[in-house]
Amino acid sequence: MKTPKTPWPTKAAMEQVYKLNLWGSNASEFYSGEGSHNPDLVNPYIEVIVSFLKTFKTPISVCDLGCGDFNIGSNLYNYASKYFAVDIVPSLIDYNKSNFIANNLSFSCLDIALDELPSADCALIRQVLQHLSNKEVKNILQKLKAYKYVIITEHIPSFDFIPNLDIISGQGIRLKKQSGLDVLKAPFNFKIKSQEALLTINLKEGKGKIVTTKYTLQ
Repeated sequence: MKTPKTPWPTKAAMEQVYKLNLWGSNASEFYSGEGSHNPDLVNPYIEVIVSFLKTFKTPISVCDLGCGDFNIGSNLYNYASKYFAVDIVPSLIDYNKSNFIANNLSFSCLDIALDELPSADCALIRQVLQHLSNKEVKNILQKLKAYKYVIITEHIPSFDFIPNLDIISGQGIRLKKQSGLDVLKAPFNFKIKSQEALLTINLKEGKGKIVTTKYTLQ
């Protein structure tokens, strides 16, 4: 029997999310949920990322890992020399390729835990790792070492919590276990040069907070 390429259920889980509209739906064929469309969550994120990208005299290249329906990335790529948008769902990537076209923009269907990632100066990974098992997160962090800047956004509890409790990859996140991802702590111990908190959005009581952190690696 042939060994499947992907030892985790991530691809099937994400395909199901879009096929069954598990994150909600709107008029478009693909919808990445409130986290990618609610202006209260999206606009502050776009503002801080654009502000960061504008600090460079010469635009840098960006790799968007887990680009989803590209509602957010569509507001960012104009500030990059090259913008590589990556997601694991083939039909979603085909949709994006048809709807977003620019000379500095490219889309790739990749499993970021398994496949080689595009080379760039900065990696954006927004509310992606929170859906993945610790083993997948470890694989991804190993690849992220190739970037000079890594900007990670995670939905975490608003109280002190035990970080990095393991989950099975899917639409759920560690918040259900009263946990959240912290890449600097065990079992990941991600090595960085420095970090900067870019944005914290406090949600309604009991819903936690969404934190965006910039890590400089080189």
